[in-house]
Parts: sequence; C-alpha cells; structure tokens
Amino acid sequence: MLSTIRSLRLHSRLLSLYAAVKRLPIEFAELLLSAYFCYCNLSPCTVDLDDRQTSVHFWAPYHRRCNKPNLVLVHGYGGNSKWQFVLQTLDWSFGAGFGRIQYMGMGIGIHFPAGQVAQLSRDFNVYMPDLVFFGRSYSTRTERTDAFQAKCVCDGMRKLGVERFSVYGISYGGFVAFRMAEMAEEAVEKVVIVSSAIVCTEDQKFEHLKKIGGNLVDMLVPEKPEDIRKLCEMSMYKSNVSKWFPDFFLKGFIAADGWKMEKRQLVEHLLSKQPDLHLPLLTQETLIIWGEKDNIFPSHLAHQLHRHLGPKSKVEIIKDVGHAANMEAPYSINKFVTTFLCGDRC
Repeated sequence: MLSTIRSLRLHSRLLSLYAAVKRLPIEFAELLLSAYFCYCNLSPCTVDLDDRQTSVHFWAPYHRRCNKPNLVLVHGYGGNSKWQFVLQTLDWSFGAGFGRIQYMGMGIGIHFPAGQVAQLSRDFNVYMPDLVFFGRSYSTRTERTDAFQAKCVCDGMRKLGVERFSVYGISYGGFVAFRMAEMAEEAVEKVVIVSSAIVCTEDQKFEHLKKIGGNLVDMLVPEKPEDIRKLCEMSMYKSNVSKWFPDFFLKGFIAADGWKMEKRQLVEHLLSKQPDLHLPLLTQETLIIWGEKDNIFPSHLAHQLHRHLGPKSKVEIIKDVGHAANMEAPYSINKFVTTFLCGDRC
C-alpha cells in the first residue's frame, strides 16, 4: 500500500515537472515581452471588480501624461494582450544595441525599435487589458458574453481613474470594443474596429463556418500544435508565423493556457448568438480597418458594418493582408489609428 502511494506521488511530481519544463520557453518569452512593455513605459497592474468576483489585468502607463489622449487596445483570440500586439514588431537579435538584455552571460540582445506598442505609446497613454479568461484576468461569474467583457474593461478603466478614452479592438476584441462604445457612450471618445464581423447575418455566418471547415472552437482554443498552425494559416495571407516556432514552443503555449473550458464557452456563445436585428448605431466616430485577403471574415463585411454605422464611420482596406492585419501590417494600422484619433495633434 505504501509503495503504491509513493509511486503515485512520484508520478504526480514527474507530471508536474514535465508541465513546468514545457512552459519554460513561454515563460522566458513572457519575460522578454514584459521587458518590451516596460520599455514602452507600461507597467502591470490588476483591478478587482464585482466584489472581487472578477480581476482584470492591465498593462497601463507607468506615468500617465495629461497632454496625451488615452487609448485602450483590446486583443482577440490569438493570445492575451502581450502576444496580440507585439508579434512581428520586435527585432530579436544577437549582439550590441540599445535595450540589450544579458541572459545567463550570453550576448542576447533585444532591440526595441518603433514596434506597434512603442509607436502608439509615444502618442497615447496606452492601456492593454487581458480580457477575462485570457492572460491573468479571471472571474467566478458565469457570464460568457462580449457585453460582460466590455463591462469589465470599462469598469477597470474607471477604477484606474481614466474617465475618457478611445478604444481599438481586433477580431473578438472588436465585438468587445463595439459594446464598450454602446454601454459607455460618455467615456468612449472614438472607436477603431479591425477585422471584426459585428454585422453578420445567420446565412453569412453559416457560409463562413462552412468555408473554414473543421471545428472553429478547436482552432481558437487549441489542444495541439496543428490547431495553432491551422489558425495561423487561415489568419495570415503573406506568411504563416507559426512556422517560425517548433512544436515544443507551441506545446508550451498551449500548456500555459489555464482557462480552456471558459474560452470554449466564449466562442460557443458567439457562434450560437442570433444576429442582432436591432444592433445600435454608435454615436462615436468609428474607423473600420480590414485586410483585403481576409479568409475568416471577408472584406465585404467591413462595408456592411460601414453601411450600418453610417456617415460617422469610415473604412480602410489594406491590400495583400489577411485577417490578422495587426500582425501583417502593424505600421500601416498604427498610421491609420493615429491619424484617425488625433489627426495633426500627434
């Protein structure tokens, strides 16, 4: 009996050790990303909401400047706020240079050029929340709607003392940004929506799912590296970034995700939700950005949303770019966002 118990304990410890080893590459990458955000004058913080039933993690300005407008970046399903707004904007290199970090005595340098977040943080007080069940944000509540996500971000911004801000949301984050603008009309100044099929009929949704093939939930909440590669292949037109990463890294990315069941429920809610026949018209000026070669949400949905929102909205279509426009054309998007939000002031 005692030998059986010892054997079970050893097995449990070995499994824990194996899981920790799988997470090592991701933890190291997270460390580098944290260094990048610190370079961008951002620092991590967590706010408690709903009598501590919900906690939302933010990257927020270390020093907020009164002469800069406030901008909230809302990520989609491709990871938390760290991963979504940094891919293809860091120059990972070896050798000397500013922003260099020494790791275990090796000359591994990380150069921080004008990446997506670094660019935006020069012109804005940037706030980057992890949506609930992504990154370090969590809730014991049972809501799984985009409206709940929007309320959490708006309440979090209020707790951080930010009364007025613009919001920029990508894909699933675009649904959240739309709801934020709807429910916090006085707080949200302008809206940027990227690759987000907010106005989509039931027939269009069925056709898109049929075209995608396979199980969309499995792709968005991956269990194996092949799911991530498939999602990246569909999301990007120019290249599949998952090819840069070996299987052990992707397995670590999957192992580090602690809220798979909740994420699946979020996707299932969006897929089961009937189209909103009375979708509100936003009072804010809205910029809609789309990739011309988007294979997940075709670009005609951008014009469909534009027609719904009317003259207070405008559309920018980026050529030769897929669904993950923020990854394939980060500098083009930054230019559109900066010009739209502050014009000649920035």
